[in-house]
Amino acid sequence: MNKVILMGRLTRDPDVRYSQGENATAVARYTLAVDRRFRRDGDQTADFIGCVSFGRQAEFAEKYLRQGTKIAITGRIQTGSYTNRDGQKVYTTDVVVEEQEFAESKAAAGEHSGGYQQQNPFQQSMPEPSAAAGDGFMNIPDGIDEELPFN
Repeated sequence: MNKVILMGRLTRDPDVRYSQGENATAVARYTLAVDRRFRRDGDQTADFIGCVSFGRQAEFAEKYLRQGTKIAITGRIQTGSYTNRDGQKVYTTDVVVEEQEFAESKAAAGEHSGGYQQQNPFQQSMPEPSAAAGDGFMNIPDGIDEELPFN
């Protein structure tokens, strides 16, 4: 089984291109900075993983994803190779995105307006309940934070 689940922040805006031909397909490439769970002194605290999405997923990336946005993706690892201009064989490894979604609220995303920033998820506060009745989200009552298993 080839299945990947990642959550991280975009290191830059997605690079979106369209294929040639009658049925042009969008192709988006971006890099996710994924925090490491355990660290050793001197090691980097994140892995930078290349991702590629096609079609509607790529169009979504072009429209909504920006540098610093925290997203969760599922997909599969794909390897490949090509010969560069110098005649050397280059090997590639990418995650082909099958699903992608936002991993934080728009208010929390505003705090990370650019660049990769590490944060402690236990220091985040719940966003204020939405005042708009027709926004499609359920209002969360005050004081329920302690009861949520994912807080």
